[in-house]
Amino acid sequence: MRRFPTVLLPTGLALLFIGGLMMLLTLRAKPQTVVAALPEGHPPLPDYGRGSALIPSTKANFFAPGTQPNPAMETITDPFICSNCHSDYSEEITQPVAYEPWMGWQGSMMAQAGRDPVFYAALDIAGADVQFGGEFCLRCHLPRAWLEGRIVSGTLASDPLENPIDLEGVQCEVCHRLSDPTPGPENDPRDVYVINNTITTTIPITYGNAAMVFDPEDYRRGPFDVVADLGFDPHLFNDADTVQSAYHQESFFCGTCHDISNPLLAWNEISQTYTLNPLGQPFTDTTKMFPIERTFSEWRLSEYNTPAGVYAPEFGGNKTHVSTCQDCHMRDVTGVGGSLFGDTNGLPVRDDLPLHDMTGANTWVPQIIPLHPVFSATFYADPNLGAKRLQALDLGIERARYMLQNAAVMTTTFDVSTGVLTAWVVNNAGHKLPTGYVEGRRMWLQVEGYDQAGHLIYSSGAYDLATAELTEDADIQIYESKHGLTPAWAAQLGLPSGESFHFALNNVIVSDNRIPPRGFNFDAFVAVGAEPRSDSQPDPAMYADGQYWDEVVYDLPEGVVYGRVRLLYQTSSKAYIEFLRDNNPNASDPNNNGQILYDLWAATNRSAPEVMAEVVFGGRNVYLPVVIR
Repeated sequence: MRRFPTVLLPTGLALLFIGGLMMLLTLRAKPQTVVAALPEGHPPLPDYGRGSALIPSTKANFFAPGTQPNPAMETITDPFICSNCHSDYSEEITQPVAYEPWMGWQGSMMAQAGRDPVFYAALDIAGADVQFGGEFCLRCHLPRAWLEGRIVSGTLASDPLENPIDLEGVQCEVCHRLSDPTPGPENDPRDVYVINNTITTTIPITYGNAAMVFDPEDYRRGPFDVVADLGFDPHLFNDADTVQSAYHQESFFCGTCHDISNPLLAWNEISQTYTLNPLGQPFTDTTKMFPIERTFSEWRLSEYNTPAGVYAPEFGGNKTHVSTCQDCHMRDVTGVGGSLFGDTNGLPVRDDLPLHDMTGANTWVPQIIPLHPVFSATFYADPNLGAKRLQALDLGIERARYMLQNAAVMTTTFDVSTGVLTAWVVNNAGHKLPTGYVEGRRMWLQVEGYDQAGHLIYSSGAYDLATAELTEDADIQIYESKHGLTPAWAAQLGLPSGESFHFALNNVIVSDNRIPPRGFNFDAFVAVGAEPRSDSQPDPAMYADGQYWDEVVYDLPEGVVYGRVRLLYQTSSKAYIEFLRDNNPNASDPNNNGQILYDLWAATNRSAPEVMAEVVFGGRNVYLPVVIR
């Protein structure tokens, strides 16, 4: 395909959502319309004015090309309806229940994107920092509401009584009605029709920032010709045809929401910094925007993005070599993808059935969503449906742990005569390790050295489960990316300069030592804003071209004869959770999203780190707990 170089809740449950949702999502009135500067020939955009945020940005500042909100489009189907044929049939054919598309999806963070308490706490702060910030964030997290026109003034404006389904995150039809933005002759004619007849924007659609092409009619797409396989269209209740789509097997599909840039800030060649774009005007050149997340670009510039791919059967399921995002995050399994209302007779058993789990590394947030004062109704108001949802979340946590335990390989050497311990961490993922949303997310090495009598005499990277404190000793090796504010920009905002969790305001990557993937090239990563950085500057010496591992050397004290090295991963640090609590703009409300998140964090082992890899050195097999004090 042609590419540019540059992603049933029952109605009765709704009553349980109303009070809490009003706490979470504030309805604002629609202000007057103004005209924003646009490319020549582009239709004018509605703009909803400016408010009281730190930056009085407008709706136009968060414009993205492609499909625009359209309340008249055919509504996106409740994903619970999809479960009628895509769940509850595995016992008939003795396949794992996780192979059912609805069950795999329901256990993913994609399905929970509209319920993520971390997201809502961060969204509150982003909304106070930049007006209409929610317009930017909710396109990916609540795409159904955005596409159907229920995001107003940057917040969800729908009545939960009418649209509780909006909270189902990245739903079945959101993906299965996406159309290829650059269709070629290999595409179904429907994709060409959608581009030519439904897209009013004149700006080319590449990838990232939720710039998507969405079919306004319910033509469902997937990688297989299911009509030919079955001899009939299985979506019997649907007026539109089911369409085979090669686009759904391409990583560009995932790039829609997995390369995120801040459209408020663009690179300024004169000042050599990211500076504020004109307010009230759209800016759509993602190559110049401040990079927030670069997972797709990291993959695109890796060895995985080659015809041969990389040998990694631990990720590929039935495939030995993996190349695309889907190869790892929707790995091929052997099974049946659906039933006809519970009847699997005559349905094909596929060896290339995509496991619909979209598994990443998040093992903590799935634990807190069922405890949330609002979202818990999703799991407990209907015992039968809730039990399925809880089972799906538990299975998703198991898969996330599997991904973490296979994402890296660690080896060590230890010279007892000199006390020199060397640890190598090899990145097996198709992107940086760790990747994704950077705030609070980190990986580190925990090293323990013992003398002959078994006494702990050296420790680095100690973590206390009771307090969630990581001891940042002189030798600690933490893999993370830290964003922040330059002094001049911070002075304009009235905020401290340096490291910052104000993701909507940050204009500099202070540091980034995350391990690059196979095929890493420094110059190529610089071009997309994904390079290693130290002291707020690109650091070409951190990783050599082609290096996808890190080497860490420790000088252990005399007397250490054996010990252990652990590679640990944490979804959210204590500092980040406390920031979200302490900076919530609704501080007068004791049940604001920041406080709710903090309470959930405290009740669920404080986002305890996961063990990705462990190596014992010195020839002794020992069991040692994570907690070191």
